Amino acid sequence: MDDYLVLTVSGLDQSGTTAGVTRILSNYPLVITQLQQIVLQGELVLGLTLKKHAHIDNEEIQKDVESFVQPRGMTVRVATSKQGQATTELQLLVTVLGNPLTPGAVAAITGVIAGHGANIDRIRQIAEYPVTAIEFEISGASQENLRSALADVARANSIDIAVQRASLDRRGVHLVVLDVDSTLIRQEVIDILARFAGVEEQVSDITHRAMNGELDFAESLNQRVSLLAGLPVSALAEARSEIQFTPGAATLCRTLHRLGFHVALVSGGFSEIVTPLAAELGVVNVRANHLDVVDGLLTGKLNGEIVDRSGKAQALQDFAERFGVPMSRTIAVGDGANDLDMLNAAALGIAFNAKPFVRDRADSALTSPYLDTILYLMGINRAEIEQADSQDATR
Repeated sequence: MDDYLVLTVSGLDQSGTTAGVTRILSNYPLVITQLQQIVLQGELVLGLTLKKHAHIDNEEIQKDVESFVQPRGMTVRVATSKQGQATTELQLLVTVLGNPLTPGAVAAITGVIAGHGANIDRIRQIAEYPVTAIEFEISGASQENLRSALADVARANSIDIAVQRASLDRRGVHLVVLDVDSTLIRQEVIDILARFAGVEEQVSDITHRAMNGELDFAESLNQRVSLLAGLPVSALAEARSEIQFTPGAATLCRTLHRLGFHVALVSGGFSEIVTPLAAELGVVNVRANHLDVVDGLLTGKLNGEIVDRSGKAQALQDFAERFGVPMSRTIAVGDGANDLDMLNAAALGIAFNAKPFVRDRADSALTSPYLDTILYLMGINRAEIEQADSQDATR
């Protein structure tokens, strides 16, 4: 005997449908093992898997449910199955962001998933703007193999795809650590200072080589800072006035704070610039380098330990320990080679508009110009973001 009954109701969404269907099913010796419902553009699909505890006439159940749904213009399908429980295989979340997201791209994604022998257990829309964001919950595939295959699909379709484990850690309080230059903000601060000092070309060349992994970051930073010797400290305030936040930066930080998450900025740049920027976003946790100043002029040296590639990873761990957040709930975001240790140390490392060298080595990569799309990779949907905004507006 087939032990499970699978019932699907579809049609124009109307209030009381789920209540009516389950009330009818309560007259039979059935136990619900799975229940899912979705409404798309006013059309409802309600699905139930029920375990039988005695022999049941499927046709009788179908007629009973039809007597309720047909007057509502809906249909019902009843089938039997020997399998009723959700899979115990590794669950993965495949988050897709596109602007636009085309049917061809979705066909390529789902084709790769099927080609890896995986099953799509659930599809959820997270956002319609500023990008279309869709989350696929799948089972039966290797994370690394699937991530590699979908990376090719992402490049071919100019979309972003992230593959991560679906775990309970996703639901707890998180620590999100952000790089600053070319991540939180659109500029490289040292390039602005170099322009004021008249050494823009020399500094830009060193910056480019360092961010692509061709130079050791600490050495390159010392070289660039040495070129700033003699620059008046007043130039720092002037540089701050030129800085622009990446679109979505304020929304990201505001939403994370309202959800009770911890946010930190970890930068290979300068605390004299980063700390005031952090304050504008309500962020108090900062780790960055300190410029040496004598008689109101930059000396071309740094004070204290340099926040370099390994220093950023250490900062992530230090902040996690301070806040009592397990490393399994840490997220790091950056764009340069000096961010890689931090990205790899975090449970989820996101390369944001990063250089190819970094993008190919990070867990996930985003090419969207909006920093708040990071929220979608965390499973936070657009409605939740807007709800948080509306609650703040009423205070």
